[in-house]
Amino acid sequence: MKALRGVLLAAGLFAAAVSSGKQPDPPGQVRPGEKPVNAAYLFAHMTDDDYGRLYYSVSLDGLHWTRLNGGKRITDDYRGHPDIAQGPDGTYYIAGNQSDAAPDITIWSSRDLIQWERYSTYTPDLKSTPGYSQALQRIGAPKLFFDKASRQFVMTWHTPHLEGTPEDSERYWASQRTLYVTSRDLKTFSAPPERLLDWDMGTIDVFLRQEEGKYWAILKDETYPTLDWVTGKTIRIASSDSLLGPYKDLSLPISPNFREAPMLVPSPDGKAWYLYYEQYPGVSYGLSVASKLSGPWYQVSGYTFHDDWDKYALPPKVRHGTMITISRGQYDALVQKFGLDKPGRP
Repeated sequence: MKALRGVLLAAGLFAAAVSSGKQPDPPGQVRPGEKPVNAAYLFAHMTDDDYGRLYYSVSLDGLHWTRLNGGKRITDDYRGHPDIAQGPDGTYYIAGNQSDAAPDITIWSSRDLIQWERYSTYTPDLKSTPGYSQALQRIGAPKLFFDKASRQFVMTWHTPHLEGTPEDSERYWASQRTLYVTSRDLKTFSAPPERLLDWDMGTIDVFLRQEEGKYWAILKDETYPTLDWVTGKTIRIASSDSLLGPYKDLSLPISPNFREAPMLVPSPDGKAWYLYYEQYPGVSYGLSVASKLSGPWYQVSGYTFHDDWDKYALPPKVRHGTMITISRGQYDALVQKFGLDKPGRP
């Protein structure tokens, strides 16, 4: 009995130590004194109470983010779901639109990520898309990608072909298809728009990346989840040997259901990928991590409001946007211009 009490006491002490101990940090961070491959990050986003306008948050580790500019907009001109790409001469471009029903996509440019100027406007002829003449006049979340290999931009967005009904509002979302055009200078564009993905499923929030010797399409599966379609409303990834596809090997869900607006950045040491996604509408953000884009992926603990368990943190009420890597000099310039908010500020 005495021996048993000793075993139980030791087990209890071990359990207490485990429960009170600090949990492991996500991979990809650098040790003190080591120089990061990726020194800083910018999160260009909207907010829950000012949807469609431009705000900034920044980070030095890709995990902990702080708002800039005292909770004010970066510019009053921009409207849309922020997405930023850098061109071959170092100029940054951001795409947006006044609303999904607006016919135009507007592009702004900036040399320093501080001052944005209107650069061009593109009006796609949606119904001229081959095999998609039933397209509705809707342009959702335009996104930009510059392909270094072909020295051209690809602009993607989603367009549906069915209106919702009181009995079936989800058929509108399930009918979303991802379209694209290409451009050398973001002033003239290929015509007509083309479908990027040939799958018979809803897709939104699609963006492209070229990494690890392949092209990758990161997307939201926009079919409503059921027992017949358990992957609905999750973030998934497909790959291709060519910029414009065909994209294949569509992954299983990387996120739980009812997540959207994915964002992808490399870790500070360049050895891991951080994939963020929003639990909508404006509830929180999740984070999944992998060493390769092909996976496997796992979720990092956050939004528990326990320091030992929260391994990443974003300002409250941030919504859709994009994350990009920036230099430490760019980070310092943004902080000097706009100022860091106090942690936890709404």
